[in-house]
Amino acid sequence: MPRIEGLEADEDGLQHRAIEDYLKTIYRLAQAESPVSTSRIARERDVKPASATGMVQRLAKLGLLAYRKREGVTLTPAGEKIALEVLRHHRLIEAYLIEALGFGWDEVHEQADLLEHVISEKLEAHIARALNHPEFDPHGDPIPSADLEMNVAPTVALATVPAGSRARIMRIIGHDDGAMLRYLADLGLVPQVEIAILEVAPFEGPITVRLAGDQKVIGQKLAQMIQVELLN
Repeated sequence: MPRIEGLEADEDGLQHRAIEDYLKTIYRLAQAESPVSTSRIARERDVKPASATGMVQRLAKLGLLAYRKREGVTLTPAGEKIALEVLRHHRLIEAYLIEALGFGWDEVHEQADLLEHVISEKLEAHIARALNHPEFDPHGDPIPSADLEMNVAPTVALATVPAGSRARIMRIIGHDDGAMLRYLADLGLVPQVEIAILEVAPFEGPITVRLAGDQKVIGQKLAQMIQVELLN
């Protein structure tokens, strides 16, 4: 569990876990847009705006983020370090649950959310070594290195790719939607699979892709969740 300066320990660690969850959420939201508004944080955490604002103000006092009213939130180096440590724990745990314990990729997100806060740095290092230091988690998200460096390759949503393109699936957004992940696995639309975009129907209609000789048709909503790297 990352150490947070200025925070008194509570018996069950709930304060610590809540802070780590907020920092992880803010880091992830900031990858799309920064500064991050408190309203976006509240929606993502499924809490009332006043609750999110209260936590943000507390994190600012702890030196973990900078907050300007009506402008939003940015993580400080200390806050970003904790967020990356928690993300490293989370993504390594997801990979380990699948590779070593036989979990499905639709089952691991919830388990990793619980375990990310309690594993030691020693256990983290053993997991990484047992998995031969993976660069990506099962959903295609990059795993921060032991030095907390994160290399994020540019990707675009499959929904934005025109017909006639070739692409490689890099990652899937929406890890907490088990039904969606199971459906994608059934279709074979998983990270590192190469696809050809055959047809994009007008007016936000379905998209037809080919992979391994088979054609699959998916809707726009699902295509928004699939991040790809263009190959041509």
